[in-house]
Amino acid sequence: MKSKPHRSPPSTRRYKQGARAEAAEETHRRILDTFLALARVKWLEDITLAEIAAEAGVTVQTVIRRFGGKDGLIAAFPQTIGVEIEARRAAGAASHATAIAALVEDYELTGDFLIRMLAQEPRYEALGPMLDVGRAHHRATTQTAFGDVLSRLRGAARERHLRSLIAMTDVYVWQLFRRDMEMDQKSVTALILETVNKLNAAVTGTSAN
Repeated sequence: MKSKPHRSPPSTRRYKQGARAEAAEETHRRILDTFLALARVKWLEDITLAEIAAEAGVTVQTVIRRFGGKDGLIAAFPQTIGVEIEARRAAGAASHATAIAALVEDYELTGDFLIRMLAQEPRYEALGPMLDVGRAHHRATTQTAFGDVLSRLRGAARERHLRSLIAMTDVYVWQLFRRDMEMDQKSVTALILETVNKLNAAVTGTSAN
């Protein structure tokens, strides 16, 4: 009489499948984090898949299998840095002051990286969609943060004021104040808030706070 083949109980199989999925996700994130760390300090054209693989402790084939190459890694940025940016900025939704403080705090962590990516956008087509996601998110968070002011305006006047707020809170403004003018974070936060308050006061007829 033939013995029945041994089969693991369902609970054991589920555990093994879960452990494999966790390991795969950890590998995925490690590769992405490695690429992100390299992209913060090097130009994309100077980063090789072999370097990414070595730093992440995987093979080049693993990087290719998971992302296809550098374009795939770039496309995955919103899954990591994008989600983290959203969470940090959402923390400042209580008032105009906290929104600006959260924005500058986020730029302290991501500003130099974003400026580096923007500088390379004309040379790397894959950066366009990723940066467009960031632009759309910046517009949306600005609408949310200053919704009380924008709600008083209509049509072209509303859009014009929204664009002014988007521009005044853009990463290029942070770079100008923080890097070029060498202002400290607290001073940058205060100056952006002061300017935004004046912009809002000009369209609402109230005094700037």
